Amino acid sequence: MIGLIVALFSVLLPLAHLALSRVPRTRARVVRLLLLYALVLDVGVIGLPLGFVPHVFFPDQTARSIGWAPGSPFQFEVGVHDGAWGVLGFLCIWIRGSFWLATGLGWSLFMLGATYGHIEQTLRAGDYAPYNFLTIFSDGFIALWLLLLLYLRHRWDAEKG
Repeated sequence: MIGLIVALFSVLLPLAHLALSRVPRTRARVVRLLLLYALVLDVGVIGLPLGFVPHVFFPDQTARSIGWAPGSPFQFEVGVHDGAWGVLGFLCIWIRGSFWLATGLGWSLFMLGATYGHIEQTLRAGDYAPYNFLTIFSDGFIALWLLLLLYLRHRWDAEKG
């Protein structure tokens, strides 16, 4: 559920930013701002406080909320993985250029794989636990949203020259 809220904020907050800003709204600026918010919120926030913290510090409770059996050491690995990506998402505030492409593309591929895994668990095991079933929508949206923004940024930056 919280992933859906973060994904929604990653679209609404930059739109509010653009509405309040006095800087001209070129296509390239709009896409860059949408992409920056997506990288910071959908990668940074989802990865670090919402992925790392629960998987590492509350593994049994997190496992149950996903529909997994508690006690797996895999939880720590997933948490460290999410935390590493989360750090990359936050670093996008200061590091630009190809770093954004690498961060967005890598996280999108992970999220597509996670979406597939959650769909499979829902269909094969009947796992409708909130953090399995609902993340199908947030993970899938985030992956496609980031890929679209990365494509538009590349296309419109290339048009400029």
